Amino acid sequence: MQNKKKINRPDWDDYFIGIAWLAGERSTCLRRKVGAALVKEKRILATGYNGAPSGIRHCDETGCLREQLKIPSGERHELCRGLHAEQNAIIQAAYHGVSIKDSILYITCHPCSVCAKMIINAGIKKVVVLEGYPDELAQSMLKEAGISVKYINGKHKRVSAG
Repeated sequence: MQNKKKINRPDWDDYFIGIAWLAGERSTCLRRKVGAALVKEKRILATGYNGAPSGIRHCDETGCLREQLKIPSGERHELCRGLHAEQNAIIQAAYHGVSIKDSILYITCHPCSVCAKMIINAGIKKVVVLEGYPDELAQSMLKEAGISVKYINGKHKRVSAG
């Protein structure tokens, strides 16, 4: 009989949050790198990271509008050149005609209230989060909508953008 050696593999949540984390490495945001992965039936549907829309200058060229205006994290999301990672993942799925209804969103940072509304209306059923974000409205809306939010203690940690 052969000696069977156990292979050390990440569980599904660690695997997909790792992919979200890796997507976040593409971020062009000067304040915070965030990555997202939309998954259904253990298959990746779309990914996203935070940064300026396609075809326009990134914040490393223009400077951070939020820093210039001294806007605290978690406030005035509309005053930013960039899109959030979960917004870009949802847009990518729509652009390619991929249904994300009943999917799971893996995200390296808890969604803001704007993204929470998009998550609710997109039909995403669960959000798996690596780290928190100061937006109580987002937390309460996701809870009210019956969307499960699970925090995981992943191995991926980012100190700062850049």
